[in-house]
Amino acid sequence: MSVPSLDHLEPPKVGATLQALRQSQGLSLDELSRRAGVSKSMLSQIERNQANPTVAVVWRLANALRVELSELLGGERAAAPAIETVAAHATPSMSSPDGLCQLRILGPIDLAGQFEWYELTVQPGGALESAAHEPGSREHLSVLSGSLRVEAGGSTRTLNAGETARYAVDGPHAIRHLSAAGQAQAEPAVALLVVLHP
Repeated sequence: MSVPSLDHLEPPKVGATLQALRQSQGLSLDELSRRAGVSKSMLSQIERNQANPTVAVVWRLANALRVELSELLGGERAAAPAIETVAAHATPSMSSPDGLCQLRILGPIDLAGQFEWYELTVQPGGALESAAHEPGSREHLSVLSGSLRVEAGGSTRTLNAGETARYAVDGPHAIRHLSAAGQAQAEPAVALLVVLHP
């Protein structure tokens, strides 16, 4: 039985993959060098395929870029599942200081600051009051149950279940429950809130 020759095999060239990953994350050679503990000159040589890094260096680079070792070596990104799910208990949420408003964060964290959506629950007497967002930002509020009042741009609108309001939020704005706290038979209002940043 003959042993195949390894003379024709070359080590994987990680240069193009390294450069693409670094640039996609907006990292300079200096920043990646600092994060990975690999000299800038070595990084430059690796990216130009003038040097083959050791396994230890590849491991440090993969950790600094937060990717799998195989992705850096093979240039293949791990396949995402066809359907990704988030359990109810794993959905992050935040509450207003008085506890009368709760926002369940439904959107992925990597879209924060661009496109965000929440499930908003407002108890009687509660109000979600917000400072101005950056110019050009808009909110879309769709009431699922109960009634809410929107205040934005000097105007006020009341929304009932099934209704949607769209409004600019580059000034102070608020979403309020129509019932006062402690009012008999008042139920919480539930809505979907979408925030679009420019």
